[in-house]
Amino acid sequence: MSAKARFMKKLQEQQPRSRVFDSKSQADIAEFCERMNQLQETMESWLTGTGISIEAMPVSVLDTFAGNHSFTVPAIALRYGNRMVKFTPVFLYGQGVTGGIEVTLCSDGRITPLYRLFMRSGEDANWSFSTFGRPAAPRTVFSENAFFDMISVLLPE
Repeated sequence: MSAKARFMKKLQEQQPRSRVFDSKSQADIAEFCERMNQLQETMESWLTGTGISIEAMPVSVLDTFAGNHSFTVPAIALRYGNRMVKFTPVFLYGQGVTGGIEVTLCSDGRITPLYRLFMRSGEDANWSFSTFGRPAAPRTVFSENAFFDMISVLLPE
């Protein structure tokens, strides 16, 4: 075996193994958790220097379409003053979507639903969102610009 072949073999052994899942729902749950962690990291980079605090907290999601069992996924809370915008996972599977998150404003003891964010929509693996309470509304690609529009409610009028 050549030095290169030995090196490549050793390198491959060092790489994390792809996890094998017993079901599609287990794979989707793992992806949902990973994508929520990535989303938090992205938000942290977008919010650098703003004074808005960000924290993750585990939430339990009961999904009837995923075998009627619960699983834990990280939620994200953004705080500014006495206001908070929460990105809370609420389901794994919905109508044509995977990984549903409710975006809410928490202020003055009230919780106001704002948007629904989706990890995957149909064949599109990118985050997308729609306005809460309008299930027929077209989904829009979630971007940095959309994020700042969503969280603008953190700032008092």
